[in-house]
Amino acid sequence: MRIDSEQLPRQLKRGLAPLYVVYGEELLLALEAADRIRAAAAAAGHEERKVLIAEAGFDWNEALAAGANLSLFASKRLLDLRIPSGKPGKEGAEALAQLARSLPEDTIVLIGLPELDRQALASAWFEALERAGVAVHAAAVARERLPQWIGQRLAAQDQHASEETLHFVAQRVEGNLMAAHQEVMKLALLFPPGELQFEDVKNAVLDVARFDVFELGPAILRGERAHFVRMLDGLRAEGVAPPLVLWAIAEEARVMARIKRLVARGAPLPHAMREARVWGPRQQWMPKALERLDQASLLEALAAAAEVDRIIKGLSEGDAWDALLRLGLALMPEANDGIGGRISA
Repeated sequence: MRIDSEQLPRQLKRGLAPLYVVYGEELLLALEAADRIRAAAAAAGHEERKVLIAEAGFDWNEALAAGANLSLFASKRLLDLRIPSGKPGKEGAEALAQLARSLPEDTIVLIGLPELDRQALASAWFEALERAGVAVHAAAVARERLPQWIGQRLAAQDQHASEETLHFVAQRVEGNLMAAHQEVMKLALLFPPGELQFEDVKNAVLDVARFDVFELGPAILRGERAHFVRMLDGLRAEGVAPPLVLWAIAEEARVMARIKRLVARGAPLPHAMREARVWGPRQQWMPKALERLDQASLLEALAAAAEVDRIIKGLSEGDAWDALLRLGLALMPEANDGIGGRISA
């Protein structure tokens, strides 16, 4: 069974499963999920805990034997197996599948993994673990859900705030959930239960947002010009290499230009998007992005991207970050936030 980390408390109330796999891209949620499982196991009498870390050279026979070898001082135990790389290798994969087939009695098995790719999620060893117990996905909190997430965390400490305040905090901690958690806890220390005032929160919350260069593309497709500008400023402040930023922006122009060509040749839009390898939420955003731009504009953007590349390499004059800003905004010509501009020649 596979659940989201937010569903874990309800699952634990129904009773402990013999095996849990906690994995995902959001470290804070993974840590909290593992802590909840350990606490539930301890409350159920699994007082002894055996921690194993499967690093290079790890003896997988130790993991198979650990659950079966109860000490003289406890009748129940928790086997806490951590695989930091998320790649157990051939021997480890076989051991994990065997462990799933023959779970030890009176033992709760907790396996911790990092974010897993599609291949790992479809592997025989992961599917065997999932069938034998509960796979808990610690998924990243989407930007649009972050204010709600912060509101829920505040409610847990008997505090609440207006939508304006929640969006303000979300903007300051975007991309850094651990910092969001810390800021929420800080508000509990600074202010009493009840309604939080915007000015108080504004003065208390730091700007600790972190931005992912790979989120530039989705922002462009959604036409979020103001958010794109803030992300670009953040990436520049964090010292992200301009060539990587250029690739993220230019890739959207290349994909849109390819889709335009395929459609012009008679391909239905869904087929053209599949051919251009547009998957997931991008399928929802792409049609409107295509409506904003004609093929000539996309070719102009690609030519401008080549010029930005020359600026980055020192072959042309200009500020690379200013050029990246103009390039990104040119791919979002329709906006109601008052930010304008075209690609300069």
